[in-house]
Amino acid sequence: MTDEDWLADTRTSYDTVAAGYADLLRGAMADEPHLRAALALFADLVHTTGGGPVCDIGCGPGRLTGDLRDLGLDAFGIDLSPAMIDIARRDHPDLRFEVGSMTDLALADASVAGLFVWFSLIHVPDDEVPAVLARFRRVLRPGGPLLVAFHVGDGTTLKTEGYGGHPMKVHIHRRLPATVSAWLRDAGFTVDAETLLSPEDKGQAAIIYAR
Repeated sequence: MTDEDWLADTRTSYDTVAAGYADLLRGAMADEPHLRAALALFADLVHTTGGGPVCDIGCGPGRLTGDLRDLGLDAFGIDLSPAMIDIARRDHPDLRFEVGSMTDLALADASVAGLFVWFSLIHVPDDEVPAVLARFRRVLRPGGPLLVAFHVGDGTTLKTEGYGGHPMKVHIHRRLPATVSAWLRDAGFTVDAETLLSPEDKGQAAIIYAR
């Protein structure tokens, strides 16, 4: 699979499910106290390091970009899917959203105070991750926090349907926290914490905080 193949498939898939995705996940954080705490900790880290613009990479319909704003952050969002960005702009007209890709991050060097990557790195193939993390490091200010959330496991699955039964064609790459932390260190980050989430009705997930 070429770079263009997986990017195009991911963009088309999320364009197709954008409306259903936004409807199904609206308000989902209300029942997730540990995830809300993760957002609050990230916001506190940004404030502690001086504040400034924060990018939600893979923001989807902008629901968590709005939550970050409510936590006092100057948050904006970037997503590969134009349909997702349309919904984000509709639902959060006071926030900035742009179509873009973490594989070609159109942000200036050291221009953001924090990066929030919430279950969006999961679609990037393993061999592309180091280059993506290098771009993250380039755009982050020195000492700026990075949060990466992802599914835990070992292997890749192809998702062919989702969010209301719509067709999709996206690969979901599950990774071990030790693997992601090693990639981050290789990219020049300091890893501060790994949090493992193990809900009984869902697969394991992890959140890594780095700077």
